Amino acid sequence: MPEPTEPLRTTFTAVVLDAPDAHELAAFYRRLLGWTTDQDEPGWVKLAPPGGGTALSFQTEPLFTRPVWPSTAEAQQMMLHLDFEVPDLDEAARLAVAHGAVLAEFQPQDDVRVFLDPAGHPFCLWVRTDT
Repeated sequence: MPEPTEPLRTTFTAVVLDAPDAHELAAFYRRLLGWTTDQDEPGWVKLAPPGGGTALSFQTEPLFTRPVWPSTAEAQQMMLHLDFEVPDLDEAARLAVAHGAVLAEFQPQDDVRVFLDPAGHPFCLWVRTDT
């Protein structure tokens, strides 16, 4: 097969997270982010951010294994994590915990807070410090 001469033309539409129950994990992120449900099917939910942009989708995976963060050689490693910029890190952290997130034990930076969602996926809340 010959080498392509130009890149694939695409539109990045969503990040998809596997979970033991797509609807439960989507409900957590819906509460946390205030995004609306764009699709709701058996084993699949898609949330859309206000004003457009890349969606966040969830699919049920019966064999889902909860990731461990920080990673270890003996456990399921995370495949990705989500970053959300917030205006006030302390307030955002308080709300994240109130919505069901768990603050990770290891926190690598002062301007970032690492949390685990109910399925164990790491996500970060961070504030912009460069002006």
